[in-house]
Amino acid sequence: MKTVRVVAAIIIHDNRIFATQRGYGEFKNGWEFPGGKIEAGEAPEEALVREIKEELDTLIEVGELIDTVEYDYPAFHLSMDCFICRIIAGHLVLKEHKAAKWLTREQLDSVDWLPADLGLITKITEDYLCTSTTENH
Repeated sequence: MKTVRVVAAIIIHDNRIFATQRGYGEFKNGWEFPGGKIEAGEAPEEALVREIKEELDTLIEVGELIDTVEYDYPAFHLSMDCFICRIIAGHLVLKEHKAAKWLTREQLDSVDWLPADLGLITKITEDYLCTSTTENH
């Protein structure tokens, strides 16, 4: 089975996570963390900065690698490096996605996540989002 290597940005701001809805392809309408394929010779962090600039016209700072998700879709194996990121400049302009939302911890299950991204929700909820706005994280 073919392996596809991709990166995903877990963008956190004000205790909310940025999620995007695919507007094209086999997984159209599914929700995911933004990112894309790693090109030959690129480090995962470089690929993520490039992808977010191309897809969302935003410059990010790539932080901690929180997980590498390995997931078997019917036609390929996905290997996805997932990084905590923060916005440096830009306004998250949707160039390829159908929609986007900032989700609180309580709203994370309100969208139909793609299977590979769904596996990250528990980790993000437990490790990166506060349970209330009064906690400091």
